[in-house]
Amino acid sequence: MALNDLVDVPAILPALKANSKKQLLQLLSERAAVISGIPERDIFDTILQRERLGSTGVGNGIAIPHGKLAGVKRITGVFARLETPVDFEALDDQPVDLVFLLLAPEGAGADHLKALSRIARVLRDGDTVAKIRGTRDAAAIHALLSDTPASHAA
Repeated sequence: MALNDLVDVPAILPALKANSKKQLLQLLSERAAVISGIPERDIFDTILQRERLGSTGVGNGIAIPHGKLAGVKRITGVFARLETPVDFEALDDQPVDLVFLLLAPEGAGADHLKALSRIARVLRDGDTVAKIRGTRDAAAIHALLSDTPASHAA
């Protein structure tokens, strides 16, 4: 499962402005609603419920909020590069500037976990992350996410 199977260019927000974690999650939910056809409120509520269990801020300025929803046809994502990092209550207490929102069908199970693992692996690559942080072009970010060797590993 390559990341380009999870996120298309219209799902990439290369210079998002958000002032808080809540606002960031709302903006991501808006874009996810447009892409998935799922009501924005349903997405936001699902993601917020997951965040209450513990922050999905994984460290190094990266967060991977995620959730399973009825009505989602396939595992899909929205990626954002923030203009200014926001406090995301991350594990390392560092503000977040790269966010990959992942939505999965309710019955996704292992595929959901594989997708989360793949995203984490790609975003652990320091060179890729540095290049993503250095561009504001959605197509360039899509190419970086898609071309990372880790995204092609089994």
